[in-house]
Amino acid sequence: MKKISFKNLTWIDFENPDNSTTRYLQENFNIHPLAIEEFITPTIRPKATVYHNCIFLTLHIPLYDTVERTTYAGELDIVITKDHLITGHDHKIFQLTDFFEKLERSEGKKRVYMNATSAHLLYFLVESLVESCFPRLDHIHKNIDIIENRVFNGEEKEMVREISIAKRDVLNFRRALKPQRSILESLAQMNTVLISKELKAYYQDLVGTNTRLWNSLESAKETIESLEETNNSLLSNKLNLTMKVLTIFSAVMLPMTVYSNILAMSADIPFGTHPMGFWIHMGIMFILSLLTIFSFKIKKWI
Repeated sequence: MKKISFKNLTWIDFENPDNSTTRYLQENFNIHPLAIEEFITPTIRPKATVYHNCIFLTLHIPLYDTVERTTYAGELDIVITKDHLITGHDHKIFQLTDFFEKLERSEGKKRVYMNATSAHLLYFLVESLVESCFPRLDHIHKNIDIIENRVFNGEEKEMVREISIAKRDVLNFRRALKPQRSILESLAQMNTVLISKELKAYYQDLVGTNTRLWNSLESAKETIESLEETNNSLLSNKLNLTMKVLTIFSAVMLPMTVYSNILAMSADIPFGTHPMGFWIHMGIMFILSLLTIFSFKIKKWI
């Protein structure tokens, strides 16, 4: 548990909340039991609930796994009361930790971010989490640009996996980001004394920021899907070209093979005793091959 206070406002952060967290909240706060239960229970759905003396929120923050090279949703549970902001999360959320440590180190930042109500502090926290998504989006777009260049530089085979990884990253990012909008809209529309009327306009502004993120993700999704189609088309074209070459080679060799088999079935091979017999037969097979190629040219197959 980490704790930071300024004037009458306190922010408490729990990493990996467990049963001891439940006991602490029950003993020190008059929070609705359902909010405490949900605080330590993992959930895959976002939630925003108003109780008589607190607000409970569940947000899913897009986080990046550098090993798997994909985005995943990190759950962040939040309880706000009149004088407290309580957060809990199972995964380490760098943006939240960074924001918390900046407040710890700087009295000036405490005066800026913790000089009003818990709802104001929540707004600054959510804003920092939402704004932190833009650098990740920039990274996705740069990665797509690199993939595009490599696709058109003849690296189609290598890009099959890279495109799949980029697609998974975008899809997981969208899955984590989309539910945020409903939560932000709920905060902007909540009828509670904990969120003042003038603060609701700020939460509504976060809805606009979320929309801009979503539009950028949609653009990335459409781009990577188009690149996948282009890459598949180029791969298919290369495969068709390879098959065409092999087919032509087989077709050219076929008359030669038939001719040699006919000679093998004959008791007396024509020109068998001729000193240049071998080269005569090789010449005949070569002429058959040229005739085959010439017929292909006439039919415009090659």
